[in-house]
Amino acid sequence: MRNPYIFFFALVLVLSWIVCVSGGGGVFQVNHKFGKKNYWSLTDLKVHDTNRHAAINVPLAQGHGIYYTKLAIGSPPRDYFLIVDTGSDVFLVTCAKCAPCYPTYTDSNPTLNYYDPKLSSTSSLVPCSSSSNKVCGYNIGYGDGSTSTGYFVRDIIGYDQISGDFQTTIRNADVSFGCGMKVTGNLGNLSLDGLIGFGASSTSFLSHLASEGKVSKKFAHCLDGRNGGGIFVIGDIVGPPLKMTPLIPNGPLYNVIMKSIQVGNSVLDISQFEAGEGKGTIVDSGTTLAYLPGPIFNPLRLMILTSQVNLSTRIVNDHYGCFEFHKSLDDSFPSVTLSFENSLELKVYPHDYLIPNHEWYYCLGWQDSRRLKSDLIILGDLVLNNKLVLYDLENQALRVSECSSTIGLKDEESGAIYQAGGSNNLSSYPTRYNKHISSSPAQHFGRVIQLVLLSFMLYNCV
Repeated sequence: MRNPYIFFFALVLVLSWIVCVSGGGGVFQVNHKFGKKNYWSLTDLKVHDTNRHAAINVPLAQGHGIYYTKLAIGSPPRDYFLIVDTGSDVFLVTCAKCAPCYPTYTDSNPTLNYYDPKLSSTSSLVPCSSSSNKVCGYNIGYGDGSTSTGYFVRDIIGYDQISGDFQTTIRNADVSFGCGMKVTGNLGNLSLDGLIGFGASSTSFLSHLASEGKVSKKFAHCLDGRNGGGIFVIGDIVGPPLKMTPLIPNGPLYNVIMKSIQVGNSVLDISQFEAGEGKGTIVDSGTTLAYLPGPIFNPLRLMILTSQVNLSTRIVNDHYGCFEFHKSLDDSFPSVTLSFENSLELKVYPHDYLIPNHEWYYCLGWQDSRRLKSDLIILGDLVLNNKLVLYDLENQALRVSECSSTIGLKDEESGAIYQAGGSNNLSSYPTRYNKHISSSPAQHFGRVIQLVLLSFMLYNCV
């Protein structure tokens, strides 16, 4: 969720979130809301992305992420499922007596878990200042009209702390977060219990952890969105050399400068969209596809679809550029190479950008960003798939390498390096997140990715 207008009764509170965590790493299970699937509904993916980038010239205005984690909150602990979003800067949980808060479900699809501070022996209300007993409230609004209103509380979060190679022990963290009492608009349709943000701004959860000295202000992910598996790391990683490109500083988004796009051996001119008001390139793991301005998208689409003689394209569910194909995708269609400032290159293979829609039917995953009312280049899960992408906010750089099966984590206190790897175990996820909860059939499944923090290690099921 991006570019909200936020009215805090005490700004000081927001800039001093209380996070008491000992050194080491922790583990949470995390799912991807669209899940593992042999065939994808391109409609569902495009609807998600349109909602996420709802406002004109306000990218990620709504910002509904596609990863979620399970956290145990309170004493006794109770499980809550929260969106984990690189496009969000807040940590909120929907609370008891929230009205309106929706959706609710039938017996086969239980209602969401509402956090009730009165039922936790370790909860406490957070005052606006040390000299005041007045509870501190918040009111957050998003570009699409969604809102969340409530107050701040403090409670225990249970997590697994990394203690060795692929080993964890149970630990607790004392954290302040927003307790939502009124949730409206699309924000109430997340089908989850809240959200936790890892955006680029100084108010994100990552920034608060870093300000407390618990983690380095860095995170990385290696996503396998098509088949499941992957790792998401927060903290210092030890691994293969990473090529870098500068992040555009002082912005809430992860913006970079793209210099060229090459389709096979042909280079597209993208200079008019390289930078400027309402232009540029955003890297966003919460977007499913990849979006290009019309003057870039149209020739790219033509080059890809005409690379095969006599390829018969058709419209499938209102999506142009779908076709039946029985040969190897990577041997038949051109790769797309994205070149960035400082000579960083990302190669997107045909099996990444051609989305299986039905058996032997594929649709183009590249999309025209005008459908988002934007001239931005937005690189989502389609481009980031199977790439190790490091967001180095300490040095304002984006670093990229090929994925490996494990990632080494450096413990800042001991200097020890622990190995973390992906997981594909879905057994711990409640049925309410694997059953039909909307008209979107793509939400019936889970696919696994592992999120790993040096102070919090998150397993992300994609």
